[in-house]
Amino acid sequence: MSKPIETTYREALREALREALRKDERVFLMGEDVGRYGGCFAVSLGLLEEFGPERVRDTPLSELAFVGAGIGAALGGMRPVVEIMTVNFSLLALDPIVNTAAALLHMSGGQFAVPIVIRMTTGAGRQLAAQHSHSLEGWYAHIPGLRVLAPATLEDARGMLWSALEDPDPVLLFEHSSLYGTSGTLPAGAGAVDIDHAAVRRPGTDVTLVTYGGTLSTTLAAADRLAEDGVDAEVVDLRTLRPLDQDTVLDSVRRTHRAVVIDEGWRSGSLSAEVSARITENAFFDLDAPVERVCTTETPIPYARHLELAALPSPEAVANAALRTMGKTDG
Repeated sequence: MSKPIETTYREALREALREALRKDERVFLMGEDVGRYGGCFAVSLGLLEEFGPERVRDTPLSELAFVGAGIGAALGGMRPVVEIMTVNFSLLALDPIVNTAAALLHMSGGQFAVPIVIRMTTGAGRQLAAQHSHSLEGWYAHIPGLRVLAPATLEDARGMLWSALEDPDPVLLFEHSSLYGTSGTLPAGAGAVDIDHAAVRRPGTDVTLVTYGGTLSTTLAAADRLAEDGVDAEVVDLRTLRPLDQDTVLDSVRRTHRAVVIDEGWRSGSLSAEVSARITENAFFDLDAPVERVCTTETPIPYARHLELAALPSPEAVANAALRTMGKTDG
């Protein structure tokens, strides 16, 4: 019997890529520094040597060009996995992502699907300053025609890629930069996972904490602190940001009667605003308190470590927001 595997988030992503390259000859990886360098975050380290330059392709420093090339390859019957180094660089490829990949199935009357997977690093917390610390998942979750995934656990890091490659629509996979080095145990035989539903990561009865991606660990830490105050918090990991699994969120809120939404994006126009609106629209009379939100301070992310930490959602801020819904604090 196979034993559980000790691994990291980075290694789980690498094994997912390796599995996909082995299982389907149509799959190839392309992007800046994914080959000889092994990826900016070392996710693709060793894959060039194993699969060769036809399957692991270094590209010029032009997101507009290589994302467009990936879309063309998908239309030609391939299954490209395109790596954009960080989410801020994806802004250089907004035209092919939004105007072509997301819209082509609709514009062609269902004749042309674009089965491309675009991976990118997102989030702050590593002192990469304002231009490399964006959390723009909510922007892409606004776009019909895209599926947007945010793996927060080892199981999802290992399993979401193959599920995404089987989806006929373009899929964006957001990997939080703070998670790459996190370690843990994967079950033996871990593989493809469900990408249609949110997951309850911690059951509870008093308040629902809704989050995703890099803020899942922050939220779980807040739940631990709340337990010390006698508050039993339920933690819901959205996992898929589009299409949003609102049923899991609403089911939880209808049981706990309180909700806090935690989002590393800026508050204005954020994914947290969408989740809060859906809770209010669909479960207003189940709420015993207004929905609270904990987001990043509305400023470019500072470089200085103490300022960066002050700008981001913290366990203390999440716990205080939950306590406010319980009427246990005025702060």
